Amino acid sequence: MFGVTILGNNSAIPSHDRHPTAQVVTIEDQILLLDCGEGTQMQFNKYKVRRSKITYIFISHLHGDHYFGLIGLITSMALLNRVDDLHIYGPKNLQQIIEIQLDAAGVILPFKLTIHAITETKMIVDEKKFTVHCFPALHKIECWGFIIKEKKNPRRIDLEKTIAAEIPKSYYEELKKGHDYITKDGTTIVNESVTIPNAVPKSYAFCADTRYDESILEHIKDVTLLYHETTYLKDQPEKAFERFHSTTEQAATIALKANAGNLIIGHFSSRYDTITSFLNEAKVIFPNTKLAKEGTTFTI
Repeated sequence: MFGVTILGNNSAIPSHDRHPTAQVVTIEDQILLLDCGEGTQMQFNKYKVRRSKITYIFISHLHGDHYFGLIGLITSMALLNRVDDLHIYGPKNLQQIIEIQLDAAGVILPFKLTIHAITETKMIVDEKKFTVHCFPALHKIECWGFIIKEKKNPRRIDLEKTIAAEIPKSYYEELKKGHDYITKDGTTIVNESVTIPNAVPKSYAFCADTRYDESILEHIKDVTLLYHETTYLKDQPEKAFERFHSTTEQAATIALKANAGNLIIGHFSSRYDTITSFLNEAKVIFPNTKLAKEGTTFTI
């Protein structure tokens, strides 16, 4: 399973039964949390998200609608006697903020909390089944996007041919990596004769809050699923620029130029009580667009 569930899709002020930004990415047996706006824990309850499965949290930037729910989540985990390590990645000032809040409340965590300061574009998580990279977004303050990528070996075992060639199971992992097999008598069994190409690894890019910025294209090229904010409709490009946000047309253009498989749009301004127009405008440029409706899970 590799999918993303939308918990919050609104911009700064919660309204119209829409909540600030928060998403959970499920990959293999882990849950990753992307941003943690106010009310995220209530959304966990509503959409049956298990806090205990969260190992990594990624905070894009320090505007309140993207992290004001974080201290509540951390302390709830403590009250529920969490024991597993928790890793949080975010801007450099995040650790100081969290430490002040925990100290002021006299909270002693029963688990190890590590807050990693993001300072440059790089891979920040390297797990057996996936990686997470960060990249800068163009916002009013320091802001980071994230891309989560599956790890897959380039080849898959053709079991019938492998058994017929009498290749031991202990060598299967090497076959998946593309290596040939040499028998005891020195005969080489070419890899392609006993394996088949694996599927292309899938990926999800979360572009956080950003102006229209083509510099992110190098990081999100050919992504399977792209999330890009659309705070405003297409008739508000000046306001979007002034406030370091994007319009529907701008988000769709980024998806098109990135050759993304699909696009999710969200972070809707509270000035709009309905969001159907966002979808209609974006689809003119990028037909494979979907709305970031709360409670919706998108399979990647």
